[in-house]
Amino acid sequence: MGITVTLDVMPRAAMIAETFRRRGVPVVAGGIHVTCRPEDCLPHFDAICVGPAERVWARIISDAKEGRLKREYRDMDDFRGYEIASPHYRFDGGGKYLYTNVVTASRGCPNRCAFCYNSCRNRIYITRPVPDVIKDIRSLGTRHVLFIDDNFIGSPDYTRELLNEMAPMKLIWSAAVTTRILDYPDLLDLMARTGCQSLFIGFESINAESLGSVNKDNNAAMYERLVEAIHNRGIMVNASMVFGLDGDDKRIFKRTLDWLVKMRVETLTSHILTPYPGTELHRRMDSAGRIREYSLEKYNTAHVVFTPANMTGEELHNGYRWIYRNFYSIKNIVRRFPIHRKQRVPYLLFNLFYRKFGGLTSAAARIIPMQALGRLAAWLSYKV
Repeated sequence: MGITVTLDVMPRAAMIAETFRRRGVPVVAGGIHVTCRPEDCLPHFDAICVGPAERVWARIISDAKEGRLKREYRDMDDFRGYEIASPHYRFDGGGKYLYTNVVTASRGCPNRCAFCYNSCRNRIYITRPVPDVIKDIRSLGTRHVLFIDDNFIGSPDYTRELLNEMAPMKLIWSAAVTTRILDYPDLLDLMARTGCQSLFIGFESINAESLGSVNKDNNAAMYERLVEAIHNRGIMVNASMVFGLDGDDKRIFKRTLDWLVKMRVETLTSHILTPYPGTELHRRMDSAGRIREYSLEKYNTAHVVFTPANMTGEELHNGYRWIYRNFYSIKNIVRRFPIHRKQRVPYLLFNLFYRKFGGLTSAAARIIPMQALGRLAAWLSYKV
């Protein structure tokens, strides 16, 4: 049996593995948490795979069949993008998934931000051959695509090549990029021309001191230029913000909300700073005695697992919940209403039916398959 493990599901994965191992079924685990902290994961499984699995999975299966399964498989040297396997896009999930039109153009990120999994050892950054990505897009049978790369512009030249190949396909697409996209206005222009509708961006904080604590040298003035540059091209912004960085105090929540509303940022993904085991941030906090919670199921960016520097843990958690409620309040949804006409329908659908009244959408999904709701939203938004 094989299990892919992310950090907060590790306790559940270990429980499942124990159940199958008692029945004599060997269990192999891989994934980002296993890759970053193999020594923590090894005791819970018969074998682990550190790094990519494409070149070693057949060997793991063969070794398990022949009763000579090794404890650890590791394959990162000279791994190439053309070796990344395409997903099985015809998987039938019974319509339970809102959105399955996902494509990977690269794996990992060249940056090493102290709080991010990509600062762990054993992490690699590679891009896939452009023809392989185009083939995956075509196999979806839709023009509506989400790139799930950690950093879609990790290699700007590669991104240009890919977008130029995508141009004739007339796609409607979204991706995650870093704030460095501001350094490449020609790339932003190309994104707009090829159908980019929304960019997920890790702003992390509008507090320069907080950014410096995690190896980022950005500032709010630069962020304003960035948001304006993206909006001027008719692209929406999904801002990822992290609260609880060492420069933050309880005033950061109101300051951030005011800035997001002023800039008409369309969507917010908010996080409580979480020191993932294996990252530089975790090593630093652990050595300072600031980690106060070791239950991995709480390492999901919605719980406070460390001692903040300039506020209490309760203030941090309450502020995290406060900014979500207020950002998606009816008043602020109206205040952030997009200027560009083409953004308005997807903006309202996301803000109202995914965030503000997401409970109603979940209730509707008991009658109407979630996938059907997603397709309806895509048709209403983009006529695709």
